[in-house]
Amino acid sequence: MSQHYRIEHDSMGELKVPVDALYGAQTQRAVQNFPISGLRMPRAFIRALGLTKSAAAEANARLGHLPKATAKAVRAASERVARGEFDAQFPIDVFQTGSGTSSNMNANEVIAHVASTAKLKVHPNDHVNMGQSSNDVIPTAIHVSATLETREVLLPALAHLRKTIDQRARELAKVVKTGRTHLMDAMPVTFGQELSGWSAQLHSAEARITDALRRMQRLPLGGSAVGTGINADPKFGSVVAAELTRMSGSKFVAADNYFEGIAAQDDAVELSGQLKTLACALMKISNDLRWMNSGPLAGLGEIELPALQPGSSIMPGKVNPVIPEAMVMVCAQVIGNDAAITLGGQAGNFQLNVMLPLIAYNLLQSIAILGKAMRALADDAIAGFKVNQAHIQQALDKNPILVTALNPVIGYEKGAATAKLAYKQKRPILDVAVETTGLPRKQLAKLLDPMALTRGGIHGKAGGGAG
Repeated sequence: MSQHYRIEHDSMGELKVPVDALYGAQTQRAVQNFPISGLRMPRAFIRALGLTKSAAAEANARLGHLPKATAKAVRAASERVARGEFDAQFPIDVFQTGSGTSSNMNANEVIAHVASTAKLKVHPNDHVNMGQSSNDVIPTAIHVSATLETREVLLPALAHLRKTIDQRARELAKVVKTGRTHLMDAMPVTFGQELSGWSAQLHSAEARITDALRRMQRLPLGGSAVGTGINADPKFGSVVAAELTRMSGSKFVAADNYFEGIAAQDDAVELSGQLKTLACALMKISNDLRWMNSGPLAGLGEIELPALQPGSSIMPGKVNPVIPEAMVMVCAQVIGNDAAITLGGQAGNFQLNVMLPLIAYNLLQSIAILGKAMRALADDAIAGFKVNQAHIQQALDKNPILVTALNPVIGYEKGAATAKLAYKQKRPILDVAVETTGLPRKQLAKLLDPMALTRGGIHGKAGGGAG
């Protein structure tokens, strides 16, 4: 035998496998069959496979189906897989058999190889995969990995971003600026009010994601090949879910209906949809920052984001809003991933969904990149931006839309004429209103006070129109 490979066999016959590989023939067949993208199943997914196999071994031992010594060896090997010790031994492409059978057997073979000793022979199917099918293992791994990554990575990053925004909102609660609708000047708001809108968006996104996780925590393991539980102890799913809860710290339960959990991926589609909604919020926030930072001379120039790197290879001194730009690209990727996951979710035929690896890869990528990008947005953009107070005040003083506050006093038509004149003459609205309304300057100054206007309410004494 060549020093570079060894001979392994499976039900289809013999096959050459790299001599130092911990996997066997079925993994090698998949490597040869799917040389497609070079993309591998994510670390979080492999972790979930390891946790699931460990919990399954413990359940089978408790239920009297697997010898304790074998279960102990399988658990030890599985937990090493979960910790990431053998990630290099998972070489199969994401674009593989739609059930993820190749990835399940990859895990079974690696765990069996690591668990076996001279005195204990562990079989990938008979022992590691006992009571299981790829058809319930892979959906379970999707649910477990997405739940853990969302709780451990995404939600903490989301909370950190909200905390950062809330802190800046408090700092800037009394800084008034020109509001904008349709990208055009509108009534004034404070920075604190503007940022509170961002925070509220993120709070709503957090609530939606947390709600979706309740359904992701239902596991189809125990349904076996088609949902009937063939070759699995009737208590297997519940015992595995309880063990996974103990191991991970996140609550998991056996699904009420295994047929749903194996044939459909509606829960993953729902979670992806909530990630897409979060991406829409983050894209809005990031684009607001880009507009506010635009200039610094020919744009809005309201804020100055931290300068992180040169912005141009040809224009010296140019600095760009790189973190918000990175975030909007992440959001675009997440929205695209959601489209792929949606198509994957509708690919259930009868008793099995056949786009499971695609769903797993895209869902976990969305969670991972959103988590990292939100921390960058918080720490490298929002926490450190500076407000250009003088520029903001200059624009605010000249904002003719402040005349809206005079509607109850002078009426809409006279207000419109006053605003148009202020625009035409490029003069402060207060100066023009003194001339057009005949009201005392002191009264007008009070009615047009930008800070007072941010508190809403009716500032005049007569009826007027809406705008």
